Amino acid sequence: MSERHSHSDGPPVSRDEGRRGTEAGIPGSLVEELASRFRGQLIRPGDPGYEPAREIWNGMIDRHPALVARCDGDEDVIAAVSFARDNELPLAVRGGGHGVAGHALCDGGVVIDLSEMMAVDVDPEGLTARAQGGCRLGDLDRATQRHGLATPTGVVSATGIAGLTLSGGMGWLRRKYGLSCDNLVSAKVVTADGTLVAADASENKDLFWAIRGGGGNFGVVTSFEYRLHPIGPEVFFCFVFYPADRAGEVLRSCERYLSAAPDQVGPIAVFGRVPEAEEFPAEWHGEPYVALLALSPDSPAEGERALQPLREIAEPICDLSSATTYLEAQAVLNDDYPDGGRYYWKSVNAPELSDELIECLVQHAATAPSRASTIDVWFQGGAMARVGEEETAFANRGAAYLLGIEGNWGDDADSAENVTWVRDTFADLRTYSSGGVYLNFPGFLEEGEQLMREGYGVNYERLSAAKATYDPANLFRLNANIEPKR
Repeated sequence: MSERHSHSDGPPVSRDEGRRGTEAGIPGSLVEELASRFRGQLIRPGDPGYEPAREIWNGMIDRHPALVARCDGDEDVIAAVSFARDNELPLAVRGGGHGVAGHALCDGGVVIDLSEMMAVDVDPEGLTARAQGGCRLGDLDRATQRHGLATPTGVVSATGIAGLTLSGGMGWLRRKYGLSCDNLVSAKVVTADGTLVAADASENKDLFWAIRGGGGNFGVVTSFEYRLHPIGPEVFFCFVFYPADRAGEVLRSCERYLSAAPDQVGPIAVFGRVPEAEEFPAEWHGEPYVALLALSPDSPAEGERALQPLREIAEPICDLSSATTYLEAQAVLNDDYPDGGRYYWKSVNAPELSDELIECLVQHAATAPSRASTIDVWFQGGAMARVGEEETAFANRGAAYLLGIEGNWGDDADSAENVTWVRDTFADLRTYSSGGVYLNFPGFLEEGEQLMREGYGVNYERLSAAKATYDPANLFRLNANIEPKR
């Protein structure tokens, strides 16, 4: 459930494919010239740090860049963008490296690595924070929580803020305070021509509009300024597991709860199979469940009262709900997504939870090859739906539900059957869809332009025009790519 080229058959990335394009490399004289004006670290194949530098969160991704430019600041980013452009090299951008689709790496080209750019500057009086593009959610949360503040981010604290925000950013606070991109106040962006520009509501307004949902198509965002809200440090987190045969009752009860409650809570219903862990009764290990997860931003006592109806829908398998800190709540799912695991996800928007759709969710979740795989139902609406469809580039805000299909497994030998399960589930759930997908859960973009147009919805043509302005040669194409308008 966290916050991520295209191969039409079989596992999306093979070990052999990752080695293409690296034999010739980049001439040493060119790298030396770049090094003369680069403060950070330049890492090439054969260097001691090369193997770690090409590792990212999703273990399915095995690519071999010709150069990793680990930047030390905006000037390094400018130099690396210009280097890739002038030498006509493929260019990937790595923020947190947590994107499912693996766009943070490329074969035979340049990776702009922002992982050392992690500074966070909080203005508690102005209720804003500026964070560099290499920050992860946990970095931002730790800095803002010192002041009892937070901005809406995702649900796994190892996720990078950059990829999450640029394609929307859905988390526990989405119904209360909107998406991550809705809380973006300004950004600094290095565009394809090597210029560092500011983007906000008054300066480069078209760029500011585009980066709030348009992904990494328009440049390298080196810093993000967010609006902050009073949250924590103590909150209440609902985490209750019910038998999957009560799924209809659980989801209907949650719908009624949200229709009567203010937009304080953004629940996620998770379909999976009970882990073999001591927190769960042994007789339930491996059995199908539907869980409800939600965070209340109020005090723990108020939050416990507010979330109690979600915890007494039926006799639970297990109730792990508790008062906790906001930082701990943000990290509660971290262990489910270890570095180096295999991940393949897709998503579908749905207008309603019909009985047939609920049965489809139950059946597909129960047949996943990996017990770590889940299907997640994100209850949308509230603040995220009150933003106009064309007010930011993030589209499909009116969809009532997002269905996230998560293939999560550990062994590379199991990739084919897990990828097949995700694709088959996606095909069946599409029959219940209102159209559109969430481009932070994009699979590996096998659907090409069709998926892009669905993901960007009515905003696609305007995004294409912005792309033509800021990246007419499509230098930034390793992403949910938008073709520049011709």
